Amino acid sequence: MSPNNNKRSRKRRFSRRIVLPVVAFVAVALAVAWFFDEQATSTVFIVRHAEKAAAPDDDPPLSPAGKLRAQALADMLSDVDVVAGLDAIYVSEARRTRDTAKPLANRLGLRLIEHPAADVKGLVRRIRADHKGEIVLVVGHSDTVPALIREFGGSKKVPPIDEHEYTNLYILSMPWSGKTKTLRLKYVNTYLDTGED
Repeated sequence: MSPNNNKRSRKRRFSRRIVLPVVAFVAVALAVAWFFDEQATSTVFIVRHAEKAAAPDDDPPLSPAGKLRAQALADMLSDVDVVAGLDAIYVSEARRTRDTAKPLANRLGLRLIEHPAADVKGLVRRIRADHKGEIVLVVGHSDTVPALIREFGGSKKVPPIDEHEYTNLYILSMPWSGKTKTLRLKYVNTYLDTGED
């Protein structure tokens, strides 16, 4: 074997020793990054719409008290994530759900995503598929809030929501492995719920 051929052969062996481990390392790093991205924890906030006006019966807007509560919700959730905030806001076709979410959406520059209130299973599928690892708010109704929590795999012990009950904020934490955690907080409108003027 000539000295030139021997030199080229050594270079090829040396290149294989360097390149193959580097390529293998990059492939493993990409696979691990993909795995953790796919398995990220999703967080879903679920609230009932704020207080509604007495009229019109078919699709009432928020009452003055409801408008104040919508502002309180915006105050509470506008900077809930220290990095980026909420990723999406879902509402039903009812005006009162849109009006409840609108102050928060305006602050965050998000558009409201409408989904039919009666399609609880479809909404859960949509959020799971489109918002893996993200933070989402759903503004629902007294009958859909417990159904949504159950469908997401949260607590089966959520009590029925009274007609005049508007303070519950449910937080569902859905890790990539393990059980969905259900937390319930109260968010208050300090001007209404504490009796202050």
